Amino acid sequence: MPVEQHSDPIEEHPFEERLSTALHQVGGTFHGDRAALSAAGAAHGRRLRIRRRAAFVSGAAGVALAGVGGVLVVPWDGSSAARPSSVAAAPHAATSSPSTAAVGEKEVIRTLEQLLPEGTFSNEDGRGAGQDPDTRPYASVVYDDGKGPAALSVSVDRVEPGGRQARELTQCPDRTFVPYDACATDRLPDGSAFMVLQGYEYPDRRVDTKLWTANLVTPGGRSVSVREWNAAAEKGAPVSRAEPPLSPAQLKHLTTAQEWRRIADAIPDSPRKGAEQPSAPTGGTAADTLSSLLPKGVEVVKKSGGDDPEYAYVVVDDGQGRSLVQVNVQPDMRDVADDLFHPGDESLADGTRIAVQQGPDEKGVDGVLMWTVDTMRADGKRVVITAFNSATQHSAATRSTPALTMQQMREMALSPKWWQGA
Repeated sequence: MPVEQHSDPIEEHPFEERLSTALHQVGGTFHGDRAALSAAGAAHGRRLRIRRRAAFVSGAAGVALAGVGGVLVVPWDGSSAARPSSVAAAPHAATSSPSTAAVGEKEVIRTLEQLLPEGTFSNEDGRGAGQDPDTRPYASVVYDDGKGPAALSVSVDRVEPGGRQARELTQCPDRTFVPYDACATDRLPDGSAFMVLQGYEYPDRRVDTKLWTANLVTPGGRSVSVREWNAAAEKGAPVSRAEPPLSPAQLKHLTTAQEWRRIADAIPDSPRKGAEQPSAPTGGTAADTLSSLLPKGVEVVKKSGGDDPEYAYVVVDDGQGRSLVQVNVQPDMRDVADDLFHPGDESLADGTRIAVQQGPDEKGVDGVLMWTVDTMRADGKRVVITAFNSATQHSAATRSTPALTMQQMREMALSPKWWQGA
């Protein structure tokens, strides 16, 4: 990738900014969130996902983040590496066997350059497809059309047709987690889903670097992601032009090019079979349960949509300012219990472990606090409640402390309602 982007886009990007990519497939696979990946998380992949839909969509190119958002809290470790990290990544979807021969990195780079309007290229980097089923082809360049150098990259993958990851890649992110100027989706004549997002490299707009992303998922599961900036590098480079070089229409033309589908076909099937995952609770959505457990006196002014049984958020107001509250529900996290809880954390008579944390939000917005209650039952069932003294994770504080007390959050996290029907 241009300048500091020469690393694999699927292995780089911190979640906070880019979703660390949640690792590679957010949603059981977090495609994003890397830097945030805690040591424990890196080992097991499955982590607490507090979705930030943005994570996905604007996350590292090529990473299909289904969960878009995630926060992994390791209460006993203050290092930033142990914080917001995306949730587990789902195993790479094995679709039909590839019908195309291996594609080298030079061909992937050449394909990108040939599909772009006339201009100059530098800092080329890339990776081919056809050898290792666990790597994804990508290409990145610094492209200059005469109006200023701009970092631009493309990544190709194969995802489960009709699966969660495929859906979320082509849905506009929730503005609660990702601020952006515009977002549009489309259904192509062949049934492919397409999304283009005009956003920013940093959600808090600390610098003026813009990041525009386009994602395509075909009915057969081929996935193409293109990202472009208005600077020669995604981070650390000054803005070189008012807007990224390609318009939304040009992004669509590039992303939907047939050449990428042939490269996607060169990705071999993974011999790995995803381990059987525990079933999520089926008694209702996480949003419904979260809303039902809120204390009296707070009004829900906004909440997440969908039928997700494992993640939800609400924005509440008790008359003193809005406050974001999130929950993550995970069926069995026993394999990383010792990474998430310290021996000194509270333990109940039934074996439930409880860890609490109060401090500044990991995103670094001045004055924003993040309070967390992390609970895990003896059978591995985990519920994490997180509250902020702001209405979003990228905006200024709206009050001095979160709307919920730590005791209220504790009672909510320990409620048996999370597991009704599980």
